[in-house]
Parts: sequence; structure tokens; C-alpha cells
Amino acid sequence: MASAETEKPMVFWGHLSTMKTFLKLTLLTLIVFPPWLVLGQRKQGNPLDRLAKEMEIITYFGERADISPDNQRIAFMGKSFGDAFVIDLKSRSIRCLTCNVPGAAFLRVMHLSNGNYILIGPERFIDIDTSRLRDNELWYLSSKPGSKPVKLGQRLFEGAAISKRSLKIAWSETPAQFPEMPIFFSWTGLAIRSIGFSHSKLMVANLDDSGDLPKLAAKEVVYESPSTNCTIEAQDFYDDDSKMTFTCYEPKGLLASVMSIDLKTRVVTNMSKAAGTYNECEGIFPGGKYTCVEADRQIENLGGEHGGHQIDIWKLRLDGTGKDFQRLTYFNDYEGWKASNPVVSSDGRFMAFQVAHSADEAGVGYGIVLLHFDK
Repeated sequence: MASAETEKPMVFWGHLSTMKTFLKLTLLTLIVFPPWLVLGQRKQGNPLDRLAKEMEIITYFGERADISPDNQRIAFMGKSFGDAFVIDLKSRSIRCLTCNVPGAAFLRVMHLSNGNYILIGPERFIDIDTSRLRDNELWYLSSKPGSKPVKLGQRLFEGAAISKRSLKIAWSETPAQFPEMPIFFSWTGLAIRSIGFSHSKLMVANLDDSGDLPKLAAKEVVYESPSTNCTIEAQDFYDDDSKMTFTCYEPKGLLASVMSIDLKTRVVTNMSKAAGTYNECEGIFPGGKYTCVEADRQIENLGGEHGGHQIDIWKLRLDGTGKDFQRLTYFNDYEGWKASNPVVSSDGRFMAFQVAHSADEAGVGYGIVLLHFDK
């Protein structure tokens, strides 16, 4: 019979063998099932079938909602490169705003403080990249029935900031609309290719619609980004139009930060302070202390890659710390879904947003949902 002294080494080596086997299995698991896949806990099904009690669907089509100044109507796009519509929140009747425009190819519709509209999009559709980037421009549309859009003679990158109290407008410009602006190129070893816009400008102007033709007056550059570290998109005015939020898209277009600029001092502050993640501001709360953010923070628990596809709507306090984030929607808890493009009513009682698919391009939506904060 073996002594205790001879048994102990055998037990030790047995444990070591088990440990080696465990490490091998762990390594194999990490190779076959990477961490983001192991973390994934997304549900199957349609989140619209399990809406929270404070939510309601108001349309089963459409995207990019915008709430009227009196909070009685919501304007929205029927689809990307299509017609603009408006829904009355009491009667739920829907009216087309641009169906008198043959081949309408608009991307956004937004309310002006006087009840008229700003449309954004190309004059005609060519292809997604050309029409969304190079040919994207501002249009004015009167709220009078039968009115047709009027060009404002201004191209822009993506969306615009529209004041809720005046006729002030802000937008950004990049080399895609203005080729004379510098573009940064990178040598890949095979060819030279553009990896992003190296220069973008944040512009502010006043809309003058007092004459026969509306026009943009007093244009000025309020901020410039000279590198791919930040490509600007204007978002919301706040604090009596003295400040504005904008999104800073970072290299490769996968990441983004919420920024704020004081239009008097021109001081810019990073409000999200979440390097390596996606944070796109969308929809300011009344009072300007908070903004909605399309963010990917939930993927730390749900799995997935950082960027604009796996997003949900969060609420961020604009105090410059980046610490006060509150999640508002849970659509990304479901496989293949996300919530995006939120706007908040001027009385703070509700938010409108769109239900979307995580695989689709930014802005594409499949219906407008309301989230009532007072329920």
C-alpha cells in the first residue's frame, strides 16, 4: 500500500492535469465563442409586442419624427428619400406634406418655431451616397396647404439644428458637399483611399422668410474641426439659443461623442466623455439640462460591437462629467432591433422615437412610438 507521502504528489499532479484540461477548454471556448458572443443575452421576438405601459405606437411606418412647437403634431418621413408627413396627435389623422412634389427624395422634415417647415434632402435621388452626402441641402416649406418646397441654396452634412424659439438654424459642412475643403488620405499598402473628412465646419444663420423668397442671413462659422478626430453634425440649440449640442463623429465612423458649444465664448465641451463608445446626441430636453443620446453602452452586458448599429436611447445630463447616463429604451435587448432618432416635446411630457433594425443604415425606421414621461 502506498504511503501518504507517495499519495500526495499523485493528488497534486492530478489537480494540475485537471487545471490544464480546464485551461484548454477555456481557450477553445474563447476561440469558438468570442467574449461578445458569450455575453449576448438578447431576446428573440418583436419589442413592439411587449411595449412598456408608458409607450404607444402612433404609426406603423415612417422615420425621423419631429414634434411641433405646440406639441400637437408630429412631422416625420415616410421613408428615406421619400415624402414628408404630419400626424395630428389628437385625431391621429395623417397628412402628406410633399405629395405634390414629383419624385420627392427628402430625408428629414423639421418644424420651425413659426409653424412652417425645414426639409432636408437632395433635389432628386441618384444613389444613396451621392444623394445623402454631396447633394443634401436645405429647403423651406410653408405650412399653407398646397405649398411647395423652396431651395435655400445651402448644402449640408446630415441634419440641422432648428431653434424652438427663433428662426435660427445651424448645420455643418464637409468636403463631401464642398470639394474645395481638404480631405485626408491614407496609404493602405495597396492604394490611396479616403478614410474620412479631415475638415468640417459648424455654421449658424438666421432664416428670413419675410420676403417673397425665404433666405439664410448672417451666416457665420462658429467652430471648425481640422481633423478626422471629429466630423461635426449640428443637433440642438438650448439655453435661449446661447448654446448648442453637436455630435462629433470619430475616426472610421464607428464611434461618436456628445459635444456642446457656448456660442458666445465658443468654448466646446465633451459632454459624454466615453472614449471608445458611440454617443450621438438626438433631442434636447426643455431647460437644456439633459439631452437624449443614441448610445451603445448596453452592449457591455448584451454583447456586440461598438458603433451606430447596436444602440438604444439614453438620457445624458449636460454637466460635463459624462457620468449621469440613464437608459430610456430597451429595444436593443431584442436581437436585430434598436430604438433611434428621439425628440422631446417642449413641455417635457413625452418623447417620440422610431423603431428600427440594427442592421439598417442610420435613420431608417419602421414606425413612430411615443414614450410618455408623465405616466
